[in-house]
Amino acid sequence: MAWFEREGVQIAYEESGPPDGPVVVFSHGFLMDGEMFRPNVENLRDVFRCIVWDQRGFGTTGPTGQAFTYWDSARDLIGLLDHLEIATASLVGMSQGGFVSMRAALLERDRFRSLALIATRSDLDDASVTDSFEQLKAEWARNGGTNVADHLATFLLGPDYAAAAWTSKWLRMSREHFNRPVDALTSRDDITHQLREITHASIIFHGDADTAIDPRCGEALAARLPNCKGMVTVPGAGHTPNLTHAHDVNPPLRDFLLRYGR
Repeated sequence: MAWFEREGVQIAYEESGPPDGPVVVFSHGFLMDGEMFRPNVENLRDVFRCIVWDQRGFGTTGPTGQAFTYWDSARDLIGLLDHLEIATASLVGMSQGGFVSMRAALLERDRFRSLALIATRSDLDDASVTDSFEQLKAEWARNGGTNVADHLATFLLGPDYAAAAWTSKWLRMSREHFNRPVDALTSRDDITHQLREITHASIIFHGDADTAIDPRCGEALAARLPNCKGMVTVPGAGHTPNLTHAHDVNPPLRDFLLRYGR
């Protein structure tokens, strides 16, 4: 892992693939980290310079006492490109990473070639979902991941995925400052009215068994993004299809990036 600093936060990243290859930046989901893209990077790094990074509050970047929004995280992503002196890149964003990727594309439209959006949405969660995250925040402050890790594994990864590595990470995560990434999630703004401004080539992936973000949200993105090249529905996949069903996601993701990402 390497790090760069932005606003006093040490942000971790890792890169692989040819240094002169077309760049793809992978942004992970809530409670995940850059490792969730390992099976996708392995499939792409023969051609692409693949960069994964850990967003504020997660992975090796770890907790931050500063309040932040997904617009701040989008600027972190752009700051990473500035740090690496990268002029242009494609973006792959899963769930929270999709929130960040779309906002980065809105902030610097000429900086990006294409967007692959996985299990994400442009609008807001309903009140029951927001309440569940507030409950998670309170539980985490009391006990960390001890009482919720197994449930989160099923919710995020599905009942059939071997999730021990991820539950172990959640059990090791600090209780301190967990409220910051939760607050960023629950207080985010609705950017649906701005989707028409994201004119980059895009593709949507969504598991048909996703209980965290309804597949209809993916359908809505595909319908509203003006240069969307289609939606890939992943049979039997839950909220993390790129990880749990990489064999279904990798071929269309690679084809899309070979066509629109270089």
